[in-house]
Amino acid sequence: MQIKGQLLQTMKELNEWPRFRLRLFLEGILVGILAGLVISLFRWALEYATQYRHLLYESLLHSSWTGHLAWFVLLLAAAYLLYRLSRYEPMAVGSGITQVKGVILGVMRMHWFRILWVKLVGCIMAIGMGLSLGRQGPSIQLGAVVGQGMSRILGRTRMEERYLITAGAGAGLAAAFNAPLAGVVFALEELHRNFSSAVLATSMAAAMVATVVSRVIFGQQAVIHLGMVPIFPLQYLWLVVVVAVLVGICGVGFNFGLLHIHRFYDLPVFPHPYVRIAFALVLAGILGYSLPQVLGGGEELINSLSGVPISLFMVLVILAGKFIFTLLSYGCGVPGGFFLPMLVIGALLGATLGIVFIDMGLMDTDYLLNIVIIAMAAFFSSSVHSPITATVLIMEMTGSYEHLLVLGTASLIALVVSDICHGQPIYDVLLRNSLQQKRPVIPQQERRNIIELTICSASFAEGKRVRDIPWPEHALLVDIKRGAVQMIPAPDMRLRAGDFIYVLSDNVEAAAKVRQLVEEAS
Repeated sequence: MQIKGQLLQTMKELNEWPRFRLRLFLEGILVGILAGLVISLFRWALEYATQYRHLLYESLLHSSWTGHLAWFVLLLAAAYLLYRLSRYEPMAVGSGITQVKGVILGVMRMHWFRILWVKLVGCIMAIGMGLSLGRQGPSIQLGAVVGQGMSRILGRTRMEERYLITAGAGAGLAAAFNAPLAGVVFALEELHRNFSSAVLATSMAAAMVATVVSRVIFGQQAVIHLGMVPIFPLQYLWLVVVVAVLVGICGVGFNFGLLHIHRFYDLPVFPHPYVRIAFALVLAGILGYSLPQVLGGGEELINSLSGVPISLFMVLVILAGKFIFTLLSYGCGVPGGFFLPMLVIGALLGATLGIVFIDMGLMDTDYLLNIVIIAMAAFFSSSVHSPITATVLIMEMTGSYEHLLVLGTASLIALVVSDICHGQPIYDVLLRNSLQQKRPVIPQQERRNIIELTICSASFAEGKRVRDIPWPEHALLVDIKRGAVQMIPAPDMRLRAGDFIYVLSDNVEAAAKVRQLVEEAS
């Protein structure tokens, strides 16, 4: 009965499309306010935790051996709490972007309130204690569960819930980076992969409002403070190509490390998940004395590149430490993402290449920071395969709006290099691996729903009549929208590129087959 009611409500929403879009827009504003408040609380708590960690290590330098022992005992106790939290809610482990993608695709489910508090507590502990993890990926999941929670409280349909989850995810990224356009683009390009008017307006409303909330609390300055970055001269454009190629290859290597770090933790010395977390936190404790720059997310590390000149040797040491410790931190299985550490590694790669270019006389010293931000965009694009997000995100988070050309060029070249090296989008691969290890059981009332898809140019379905498309058994075409016109599906109707179709399905494999027919090139 509940399933039938959901379907009837969805069909009613499709038949009242203008009113439905307006309601989504208003709900997007509410999601943006709530997500902005949650992410601001998250950011505030992490900033205080980071400050206390710095003060702690300063005091430990003058402490007796009992103080050092007490700190490592505290790290082991924190490892146990993180282990219990991870067992209590496995969907809160990692960055959360993979889980959000899975929910939007209908192959995973989230308990929104449990994830909300477990993610907050777990990330504050893990990052605050020094693991090389970031708050930006978790912010995306936190925003998504805010959208899901509001949908559940208001009794919305599964189709509408996916819109609100997407909007919340975009709002989470926007608030985390103080970058509203990047939040919208990431939600559409990486998560929903659909630019319908409904999801676009809802995501924009949520991202803009969440950014306003964040700026009211923390100010309007960019997250990364690199100062005045000069416009990159066109005679150095060939260096952008060199940077994009080299950093693109490194991005493929970073993905390889993330996907295979489990082999290290599968060694006999790690017989229990708690031992893995304890190892990572104890290592963080040691690095706090010897190489504190690699601890935490790394915003201050990027900001430091614009300050005191740093030697090539020191950059290489920090780069190696950040790279390895990020893999170890992510692989131990605690809440926290690699979104920001990935950007930090890209920035360090850029600093390395920039110093080499300057030493070789290929570039003036004034343009070192240009290479840093170019490498950040290229590294992100190579790893995630989202060049538009990479371009807009780096442009907004650094305030370098004049660098659209070079950032876009580097992102596209890095993407091509990654494809040539057989690299794959990291979040897609992580989702696929997660489903192969254990496919979650989706309740019947959440399996049957209506999904929105776009007929893409050169796809199998483009130009074909509805009757000639081999629709899977567990899928039914129920509605078509062409521009502002709503059309009732008929056997002889030909589908065109740009049409939005709405398909009823209760089977994940059937939904995936339909997506392949209408979105992938034939």
